[in-house]
Amino acid sequence: MTNTASEPPSADSTVFGRGSAPVTSRQPSAGLLAGGDAEDEVGKIAGTEDSTPLKFHVALSSDAYLQLDDVVSTRREIPGRGTVVTSGVVTEVVARHEGAAFGSDVFLIADGILPANVQEIAEVTTTRVDPECYVPPRPGEVAIRAAGAARDAALYFDRMDARVPAGIGRDGEPIYLNLEFLDGTRGAHVSISGISGVATKTSFALFLMHSLFTSGALGARAVNAKALIFSVKGEDLLFVDQPNARLDEKLRDDYAQLGLPARPFASAGFYAPPLPGDTTGRPHVTGRTSGVTAFWWTLAEFCERELLPYVFADVEDEKNQYTIVVHQVTSKLCREAQAAGNDGAVVIDGTTLRTWAEMIDFISRKVTDDGTRAEWAGPAIGLGTVNAFVRRLRSSQRPLGPLLRGDLNTSADRPVAHSIDTSQQQVTVVDLHNLPERAQRFVVGVVLAAETDRKEQAGPGGLLFTMVDELNKYAPREGSSPIKDVLLDIAERGRSLGIILIGAQQTASEVERRIVSNSSIKIVGRLDAAEAGRPEYGFLPASQRQRATLARPGTMFVSQPEIPVPLAVEFPFPAWATRLSEVADPTFTTGTPAAGQATGSAARPDPFTRLPGPESDPWPDDTDDGAIDEPPY
Repeated sequence: MTNTASEPPSADSTVFGRGSAPVTSRQPSAGLLAGGDAEDEVGKIAGTEDSTPLKFHVALSSDAYLQLDDVVSTRREIPGRGTVVTSGVVTEVVARHEGAAFGSDVFLIADGILPANVQEIAEVTTTRVDPECYVPPRPGEVAIRAAGAARDAALYFDRMDARVPAGIGRDGEPIYLNLEFLDGTRGAHVSISGISGVATKTSFALFLMHSLFTSGALGARAVNAKALIFSVKGEDLLFVDQPNARLDEKLRDDYAQLGLPARPFASAGFYAPPLPGDTTGRPHVTGRTSGVTAFWWTLAEFCERELLPYVFADVEDEKNQYTIVVHQVTSKLCREAQAAGNDGAVVIDGTTLRTWAEMIDFISRKVTDDGTRAEWAGPAIGLGTVNAFVRRLRSSQRPLGPLLRGDLNTSADRPVAHSIDTSQQQVTVVDLHNLPERAQRFVVGVVLAAETDRKEQAGPGGLLFTMVDELNKYAPREGSSPIKDVLLDIAERGRSLGIILIGAQQTASEVERRIVSNSSIKIVGRLDAAEAGRPEYGFLPASQRQRATLARPGTMFVSQPEIPVPLAVEFPFPAWATRLSEVADPTFTTGTPAAGQATGSAARPDPFTRLPGPESDPWPDDTDDGAIDEPPY
């Protein structure tokens, strides 16, 4: 039946989109919030529970069901306002017997002795009311499972000019993120939290970058969009440019459903620290021995760019007075250091320095000598403060020695090879897993500060998505440090520069509050029960907090500003190799065999050959009775 001017439209045709009237911008509820030719009626608004504009309950029909995260729509006629469509997401489902008074009644009901009905009631949290007339759905009104255009409207997908696939929802349909909250237009930054090894934080961050670069959401900007990834967990991310050996047709179909190609990152560059003790500048990696560039900073760069504060990156340093000495020495090095040759060495006061150890000894002498202390440390600095500075400076010799060099020639065949450059490829992976924690903090701080300076000078022409794992280590809630200041600066004004932070951490409650609060997109994987109760996860409904403690790998809860309820998504298995064993046909040389690669005839060395033999036992025992030997005294 079609609507005419003399015949009022029926409820079904108006609300559920069955009428022939064209959908206009002034009638979004008629065709968008509940539209389609095959509505799935699941029940009616319950009258035994309170119904509010922000939460209502649906009594399910005996032949229908609703699961968590399903999208539901209902409507109400308002005199003088027309049809109001209220849509929401199922956040709880309860089933019970109506007519049972005792726990044992269930057996009588099952035997047919006691009359009762089984009733399921779904709790629905409102996501959208259109038009915005916030009235409660009335008991008895029809509720449908939203699909197609109705689902898109209920989840605000219809208002997203550029959509980034984030995964598959519980209903088997794609879930999208609004690009405007990722590229800095209306917001920026992503916070990913979850238990290490179970929450798949790194995998989801890589999938999100893959989606950004290949979905077409960025349009022409994808050419200049870059990604900078700091890897701290093994060499797993050194193979993101290689297809995964487990890539099959089913996995390709999963990506195709999201409109994404099932392929690795086409343009990737890899950096690793140099091998300790090696003067040729070889990268310190074993799984991939080609295609990886070593990075370090020359002593000349260290002095010129005033990098000394990043050596003192502990969060408790803000309470110590020796930071005054740090800045005084930094300024002195910048003024006095002169380049010596082409290997990065420097000359200060006639002394040539080629290693970080030599630099430490030189600075220590200058700040402790009575004749030069006032010039290098400051005129009113006590000896105790100077000694505190020297102790911390000397403790950096071992972790930072391989990174601060003046003994590697960079003029002949490696003019800029020692610098981390994000401009030559779309994805840049910086491997840090072989570095001590102090050296990791130094690298992250210096690289991010350099990228921030570069973006300030070049302008926000291209986007730089920066992924930092273990964010609570670099930007803890308490204390202050140069690295934390850089990350906080990116969180607060990075989107205006085109720098987007993708931070992953096990515990968001231990990360600087302003960094988390400035993240437009919040993503949660598997959580510890104690962590799930923290205020930082207040955006999760109570039921989703409980579900987060049970979430399996690959399941994430995604919160974005436009949708008031976080959505559960599952993202496909990586199409790129995540470890050497998943590389089927490597296009690089490896130190160890990859999947499908011949192992050769050389046997692996026995790791037990270096253990002491029986002849070296200081407490010999003639009989091996299984008891612990006692010392001979």
